[in-house]
Amino acid sequence: MPGGRPLVEVVRLGLISYQDALRLQQLYVTRHRSGPAHALLLCQHPPVYTTGIRHTPYPAHLLGQLRLLGADVHRTNRGGLITFHGPGQLVCYPVLNLGSFRKSVRWYVDQLEKTVIALCGRFGVEASTSPHTGVWVGDNKICAIGIHCGRYVTSHGLALNCNTDLSWFSHIVPCGIEGKGVTSLTCELQTDVGVEEAIPHLLAAFREQFSCELIEGAAPEPDGGGGLV
Repeated sequence: MPGGRPLVEVVRLGLISYQDALRLQQLYVTRHRSGPAHALLLCQHPPVYTTGIRHTPYPAHLLGQLRLLGADVHRTNRGGLITFHGPGQLVCYPVLNLGSFRKSVRWYVDQLEKTVIALCGRFGVEASTSPHTGVWVGDNKICAIGIHCGRYVTSHGLALNCNTDLSWFSHIVPCGIEGKGVTSLTCELQTDVGVEEAIPHLLAAFREQFSCELIEGAAPEPDGGGGLV
């Protein structure tokens, strides 16, 4: 920990299936058993709808309807309700041991929200929090946040709409919140803002909000048997 600041490895996964991302998160969670191994996993997903632990099981016919759209559907152990992930969305999975930061889960969620608000500010977009978790521009959510924390180690994280096709959200009630909408950096700025353009701003804001140092890391290679090592 240089100068007492936690060291966090940045791992760029590119476009990766949601299922493979779950496996990778578990790999990085397991690494913490040998000591601090903080990581930020950055990626995009092919179209997928995910539900959190607060959601009652979806009827089979509804799951079938969502799959007919060309998306996968996954139930997860994160907090929150249903949301969508897809190309053009910057997904960030921090795998941190909060013991190194000596802070609480509530602090952690607050810092994620502040990180995204700072990122939006760098683009000239005024974003804020609300009584609902996540980051908003007015009544429209620009970033969903849903986490899991076990034995102080975090997984899952945030999903920021950059130039996402927002029509995917029209088939669900995003995050279970009635009467609210979704937006993206591209919609707010009326100019195309892609994931790669947003990543440096996310990293700068994360470094500042979490008082940490970032280093570039390499993604694990496939093990030849359909897994990752």
